[in-house]
Amino acid sequence: MNDADNPNESPALRRPRVIVFDVNETLSDMSPLSERFADVGAPAELASLWFASVLRDGFALTAAGGARPFADVASGLLAVMLPRETLDRDIDDAVEHIMGGFMGLGVHPDVADGMEALAALDIRLITLSNGAVGVARKLLESAGVLEHTEMLLSVDQAGAWKPAEQSYRYALDRCDVEPHEAMLVAVHPWDIDGAHRAGLRTAWINRTGTTYPSYFEDPDLTANSLVHLEELLRSG
Repeated sequence: MNDADNPNESPALRRPRVIVFDVNETLSDMSPLSERFADVGAPAELASLWFASVLRDGFALTAAGGARPFADVASGLLAVMLPRETLDRDIDDAVEHIMGGFMGLGVHPDVADGMEALAALDIRLITLSNGAVGVARKLLESAGVLEHTEMLLSVDQAGAWKPAEQSYRYALDRCDVEPHEAMLVAVHPWDIDGAHRAGLRTAWINRTGTTYPSYFEDPDLTANSLVHLEELLRSG
């Protein structure tokens, strides 16, 4: 293990110029999507398998040089998975109902206060999502924190999904900063690993007390919420 043995002793405690937030699951609470599956007659627990499979297929396409928009992969996979279930409507309507759930998601309880506090530290806040900019905008607008966000970015313009280096480089170029001046904040260890390899500092948000996988590069900081992350950076 490296600095993450005692993650909050890391040099990354120095404030970054830019924080790059992941969106899906890091800022958004995606648990309501399970209800969307139940609405159409599919098992609610299928939602987690579906989302993990969307990431798998998106990563595979990026690795093969054929990245596609998140919505294409997500809806296309629903069209493959849902016919195995006994639905109460036709496939197209079921897919539309589930995909429409993204625009109604809310943020985790710590997000609004955490982003407001981080913005008060004069850190530039941006988002970089494997999903659409419109979803991020609706999410942050509904939470009342859009005003604190300088830029909303999607990997659609980068041509590669995170965790490909190309995706992080796109965000750095848009912000006109060097890798070491930026910090990626995410709940996904694969995102932390990818950003680390691209030269960014990283902060893993571990809201559930899970164990960080040993095969990924360690985060520079570990926090249990965005509010906790602000406390670490403010005291550093």
